Amino acid sequence: MNLHQFRFAQEAARRGLNLTEVAKALHTSQPGVSKAILELEEELGVDIFSRHGKRLKRVTEPGEQVLKSIDIIMREVNNLKRIGEHYSRQDSGTLSIATTHTQARYVLPPSVAKLRQAYPDVTVSLHQAEPSQVARMVIDEVADVGMATESLARYPELVTLPCYEWQHMIVMPKDHPLAQIDTLRLQDLASQALITYHPSFAGRTRVDQAFEAKQLTPNVVLEAIDSDVIKTYVQLGMGIGIIAEVALREALPPELVARPAGHLFGTNITRMAFKRGSYLRNFVYEFAQLVSPQLSREAIESAMNTEPAEQPESSKSP
Repeated sequence: MNLHQFRFAQEAARRGLNLTEVAKALHTSQPGVSKAILELEEELGVDIFSRHGKRLKRVTEPGEQVLKSIDIIMREVNNLKRIGEHYSRQDSGTLSIATTHTQARYVLPPSVAKLRQAYPDVTVSLHQAEPSQVARMVIDEVADVGMATESLARYPELVTLPCYEWQHMIVMPKDHPLAQIDTLRLQDLASQALITYHPSFAGRTRVDQAFEAKQLTPNVVLEAIDSDVIKTYVQLGMGIGIIAEVALREALPPELVARPAGHLFGTNITRMAFKRGSYLRNFVYEFAQLVSPQLSREAIESAMNTEPAEQPESSKSP
């Protein structure tokens, strides 16, 4: 058995049993991938995958157990690499962060800037994606850290901790009739053209659930992943916007006003995620605490040493 065989089998499971895609991802040939997996199965004495001709059809029952062990082995191999880098290169290397546009644009800049001041030899790599992709990048070790509001707590492979709470805000032109109302109702919004986030982003789930609970159908005329885009179309008069509170850390254009909507949609929790069992370098802990003071090294290490079913209540989805 060798690491190449493990990597090929792991990647086959990740890529829907498509050996052509596995070969492309690992820069090798499809026959080479197939041969390596067959040799591993022969050495283990079990089939990891069932086949139809040369095609892989599904993961077998013993294959599921083998793949779980391979995941642990490959995770520890990556940990060994990180430990070596940590002690040989000290405070240098790359911090890879997977996050949504809202976090990258409005929340992370001060923390990233302070980290670079403290660790000038650390390169920061930002991967912007939707929440489910953020989770997958942390699980696949493309990123050291993930940040998002939606989805992260659903993955047992991840340790997730709350960073901060926020509410939605209603953004509209100053001369809009609703701008004269201090406390808006869902009925007020349901009669308007709405511009807000794509369903997978920035707490959109809570917005939809609030309307559904009141048996109201919102008139969403435009969906986006970028708060600045939403504000732009509000300025153009296409409708009123529902955006994340953090997107108002910079002043609104003078022709727009904002009203809080926490009483309508509740509060949201943005979380930071780490792959369970992974080795974190010093600057990863430093970055987490710069983002949220409650994310101390002790808090992260305690959570990393807790089994999935035993995670503290504060780290679970609201």
